[in-house]
Amino acid sequence: MEIPKRIGFRVGANDYPPLGSMLIDPQHVHPTPLINRNHPNRPIQEPRMADHLPPISDETLEILKTIPTPTLIDALWVMKWPPSYVHGARPLHPDMKMAGRAVTLRFVPWRNDIWDDMPKGLISPEYVAFEKCGPYEVLVASAIGPWESIGGDIKFLRLKQLEVGGLVTDGSVRDSTILKGYGYPVYSHSTTAKQGPAVMVPWGVNDTINCGGVLVRPGDAIVGDEDGVVVVPHEAVDDVIRIAREREEVEEVVKAELEANPGPPGRYYPFNENTWKLYEEKTGKKPSGRG
Repeated sequence: MEIPKRIGFRVGANDYPPLGSMLIDPQHVHPTPLINRNHPNRPIQEPRMADHLPPISDETLEILKTIPTPTLIDALWVMKWPPSYVHGARPLHPDMKMAGRAVTLRFVPWRNDIWDDMPKGLISPEYVAFEKCGPYEVLVASAIGPWESIGGDIKFLRLKQLEVGGLVTDGSVRDSTILKGYGYPVYSHSTTAKQGPAVMVPWGVNDTINCGGVLVRPGDAIVGDEDGVVVVPHEAVDDVIRIAREREEVEEVVKAELEANPGPPGRYYPFNENTWKLYEEKTGKKPSGRG
């Protein structure tokens, strides 16, 4: 089938390749170089993406799945990373846990020209994003509003077939009864009967996006449990695991002490010098990830 020729576009002094040029071939890794109109022989410097690092391993994701999201939040706070909790993403299955590499999907408001320019059919952005998913990937979709639907049972059947690691959105999903039976974790602001295409359309695949007030880069670790969803930046994963494990151990020591000697938790919590002294006394270890 011949694919119609697409028209490029211009922003400011820069010419960009035709919309969807990355999307036509899902195996295409490097987009057509952007052209700097002022300096035609000098490609525009594109933002560094998380793929400058090796992908987070499946084994590491399995470890992240065992760590509660509040502990991951605490570890990121110790490391002085900005807030990483995806606001509004609540579990459709409260008893399921999730950890995977982010595949991102960005929705934009519906407009006549946007709809005309958007690739359709098999090369529609959401379907391109779906095909990048597997058991250790999580599809993260940024909606334009919390009550707007990003899809329902027919679209997301494909994610079931691909055995996706999970689905996260700051928007809503349809057909929730059927989605619950698909067997993979789903986190959304809510469920809805509304149609999505009337107000927004899928537009970008594996962009850096804002989902629930949190920046998500392709390849970041997305971790979910009953308390919600946390984004662990790709380059911070190893340190987050180390600090989170230590904090879990410290908290167990503190709880055991408070059970043995009941009293206000303020002596040890939030963590302070008394906490670290108690931890060292009980375990013989010197703390490394204070906070």
